[in-house]
Amino acid sequence: QLQLVESGGGLVQPGGSLTLSCATSEFALDYYAVGWFRQAPGKGREGVACISSSGQTTDYADSVKGRFTASRDNAKNTVYLQMNGLKPEDTAVYYCAARLLYGATWNDTTKFHSWGQGTQVTVSA
Repeated sequence: QLQLVESGGGLVQPGGSLTLSCATSEFALDYYAVGWFRQAPGKGREGVACISSSGQTTDYADSVKGRFTASRDNAKNTVYLQMNGLKPEDTAVYYCAARLLYGATWNDTTKFHSWGQGTQVTVSA
């Protein structure tokens, strides 16, 4: 299992913005689709967004559509999650994960083979 590293989490006020990054030095990320997931205390891990290896296809959870944007810079071996209009219910640990094939089951955690350790996002006044 290869390791990804997330960064960019923190404390932000409601309505604010954060950009999460997901990177690795262990493999070329541009061969893989990358998903973003989150897990709030006492809840299961849920899919937030997914971006194809080329960056041309993205999917989002209904709860974040119009507020979050996944992007990637394959030259930097990095994937991003731009989060705008943050709400208290967005508070969670955010994870990125990689999978070889992008499919309809973009938010199925079992399809992803490499995960990061997570970064905390807290939205609070």
